[in-house]
Amino acid sequence: MRQVDPFASPERLIARVYAYAAYRIGSGPDADDVVQETFARALRYRDSFDPRKGDPAAWLVGIARRCLADRGVPAVDTLTEENEPPSTHEFETRSVARLDLQDALALLEPRERELLSLRYGADLTARQIGELAGMKTNAVEVALHRALARLRAQLGEGGEAPAPSRSTVRPLAAPTD
Repeated sequence: MRQVDPFASPERLIARVYAYAAYRIGSGPDADDVVQETFARALRYRDSFDPRKGDPAAWLVGIARRCLADRGVPAVDTLTEENEPPSTHEFETRSVARLDLQDALALLEPRERELLSLRYGADLTARQIGELAGMKTNAVEVALHRALARLRAQLGEGGEAPAPSRSTVRPLAAPTD
């Protein structure tokens, strides 16, 4: 079998790992440090990557999860900042929405927050999350569906949960480390 280079497109992988870290602990220097530590470990253990077990993004997010756990960094679910500075009204609206989302996420179980971080922060599919967490894809889909339903209930009528990015929203089950 031909050896697959897990770092074939590093820009995309760095962006995904950063998005996951930022979703978990907020954007900024701490997320940068997690990405740097993740890639340092990944380079050190590059030979352990097995493409039959999943794609490079899922492998790297798994390493990032361990980096966060090793650092003892508490999960602070935040929305990522956009490049364009918002108008004053937009800033106020976004700030209130961000705070509402943070409050709603804080009421979820840690497992549910982790699943949402993997799905929307790292943009992993249910299959990838299942591989990472040692779960069946269907169990991941069900758990994510339930987590989103609870999040929507916390946000109340008209509240918005994170929109799906690439694939259909599917529920996820809790990762096990």
